Amino acid sequence: MKVLLTGAAGFIGMHCAERLLARGDTVIGVDNLNDYYEVSLKEARLARIADHDNFSMHRMAVEDREAMAALFASEKPDRVIHLAAQAGVRYSIENPHAYIDANLQGFMTILEGCRHNKVEHLVFASSSSVYGGNEQMPFSEHHSVDHPVSLYAATKKANELMAHTYSHLYDMPTTGLRFFTVYGPWGRPDMALFKFTRAMLDGASIDVYNSGQMIRDFTYVDDIVEGVIRVLDKAATPNPDFNPLSPDPQSSHAPFRVFNIGKGNPTPLMDYIAALEEALGIVAEKNMMPMQPGDVPATSADTTELREWVGFAPNTDIRDGVKKFVDWYVAYYGRNTAD
Repeated sequence: MKVLLTGAAGFIGMHCAERLLARGDTVIGVDNLNDYYEVSLKEARLARIADHDNFSMHRMAVEDREAMAALFASEKPDRVIHLAAQAGVRYSIENPHAYIDANLQGFMTILEGCRHNKVEHLVFASSSSVYGGNEQMPFSEHHSVDHPVSLYAATKKANELMAHTYSHLYDMPTTGLRFFTVYGPWGRPDMALFKFTRAMLDGASIDVYNSGQMIRDFTYVDDIVEGVIRVLDKAATPNPDFNPLSPDPQSSHAPFRVFNIGKGNPTPLMDYIAALEEALGIVAEKNMMPMQPGDVPATSADTTELREWVGFAPNTDIRDGVKKFVDWYVAYYGRNTAD
């Protein structure tokens, strides 16, 4: 199978590429390697897959309409995994236009590329952030997601709506995956685990938001990839039981689906920090901070639909996942990043 993979130099993208290549698929990678965080880390991720015979890399922005149209036309991918996006909840408050360019205009080029080139299935990254102000736990795909609390979340909700429209108009199978706080080796430096590890190894304190009263459904990256690949292999289909008089957001009369991918076992932030302290053998000095704008106090994934659709739900224990991240971090950066 030939798979177009956007965000190939990203955290989840690199891991997906490795999985696809290992099973014999051809991967056409797309990434603009922007400087939202250190480009050297993105380059190092790419170096792990760059020499594979079935991998090709195209350095371009997904919002580049002409370049993406030409790539779709020349490569004719069978299926598409769209992970490229401007990430980060807090950054969306400081740089809103970056999210419109990458997450809305960029997604439009993907939808158009899939439509005009008869792509069999588009799988795209949504986010647990779409649940926004909802406090009904665990979050279910059957819940309303009409109250986002960050622009990032709003763009991800918009992606789901755009995908459904294309599924309806063009009978094009699309599946959105709502990722829940992904962590693991080769992770993003703007995420809490990375920031905490760097600070603790450098002898600095860590900023703990909402005075530590946060709960997250931390999900290990290998579990995310397993879910992505399984969903990719099972194209979305219309729901024969869909009732337009009582429409369910999770599916449709069109070939559209949306699934949570989360551990389904939310962890208090202080327990997450404790797992990191154990893995590093360091007790963190903690600065208790207020809640940040656009953030939510808790996330929790109901993974029933994913389990029923592909027979899988994330299951990696938080202590095991954090330990694997720490092992990678120390091997990559050393014990002290200031050295």
